Amino acid sequence: MNTVPFLEAGVDEAGRGPLAGPVAVAAVILPSNHRIEGLDDSKKLTPANRERLASLIESRAIAWHVEFVEVEEIDRVNILQATLNGMQRAVQKLSPAPDRVVVDGNRTPELSCKVTAVTGGDGLIASISAASILAKVYRDRLMLSLHRLYPGYGFDRHKGYPTAYHLERLNALGPCPIHRKSFAPVRKAGDTPA
Repeated sequence: MNTVPFLEAGVDEAGRGPLAGPVAVAAVILPSNHRIEGLDDSKKLTPANRERLASLIESRAIAWHVEFVEVEEIDRVNILQATLNGMQRAVQKLSPAPDRVVVDGNRTPELSCKVTAVTGGDGLIASISAASILAKVYRDRLMLSLHRLYPGYGFDRHKGYPTAYHLERLNALGPCPIHRKSFAPVRKAGDTPA
């Protein structure tokens, strides 16, 4: 008898906290025998390890997708709702579709299958760890390319997070098109004449 495997997708995001750039959301379905050693919360891994693991995840996953949620959507609906929207779109683009979804955190998007939130899931569940890694790798790559467009802000150093250097550059130059205007430090910098 031919049995169809039960497919579980892990979902995580990177980039909710930054003042600039999109949120990256990844959804990953791993085979039960994936044999990818070293999967963990992306924040605990070096950039070199994340890149190495990302290529293994891409080659061994049953399905994966990375969705970018642009600044315009973040500013229009708020960061939480924008992230949930991105999770929904990432899962909808998986083929085959998952039977169940596990999401890192304590909030879940509206989906047509069963979905469970797991706090700290990026360090506990392999598919969420894989999603965490892909989201971080893809967002970091994008922020490096955006640094070339807007070199004055140091996006290559902080990836848009509110470091002291970023805040200093933001206040000196004012916001650029990829800054999240709904975030208080960006609003404040936009109100001050350069």
